[in-house]
Amino acid sequence: MSKLNKECLPEGFQYFPHGISFDKSLALYDYLCGHLPWQQPEIRVYGKLHRIPRLQCFIADQNANYGYSGKQLDSCEWLPVLSSIRTRLQQQYGQAFNALLLNWYRDGQDTMGWHSDDERELGNEPMIVSVSLGASRLFKIRDKVTRETYSILLETGSFLMMSGRSQHDFEHSLPKQAKVSQGRINLTFRTVG
Repeated sequence: MSKLNKECLPEGFQYFPHGISFDKSLALYDYLCGHLPWQQPEIRVYGKLHRIPRLQCFIADQNANYGYSGKQLDSCEWLPVLSSIRTRLQQQYGQAFNALLLNWYRDGQDTMGWHSDDERELGNEPMIVSVSLGASRLFKIRDKVTRETYSILLETGSFLMMSGRSQHDFEHSLPKQAKVSQGRINLTFRTVG
């Protein structure tokens, strides 16, 4: 069973639809498309190397290192506009974010499979603030025990905060949406140790 309701997300997930205005969010999407060193690294799945089905960029403070699926991510420097958003989120949530993972889903064919952001570098109960820019995409959350799923449409300019036991008790994904022809950039602000 799947629930599609912004007010009915599981504990540890909070959705804020208007974190950035519509016009500013689309302008920021366009800016980031052309001003970041996007990469498409390979990961090993069942013994074979595959390019991830999206583009990504990792930005971090000098001593912040992060990786997943056995790969350490190379980081680049903060753009002023991204530093400004980080400062706002740090004030808003009382959290010192030192890293930002950006994923560019070029259309509805680009995806992210089921996973939890539970890498050791993120700590025991990480706070991650996800900012959506561009096309609206369906985001799914699944309880690891009951397998109950929740679905939410992440719209441009919205914030999704994941905290507490969200990464212990749930996994999340961004499934394919064949009818989505436009791109979406997702910014995930995080604290890595």
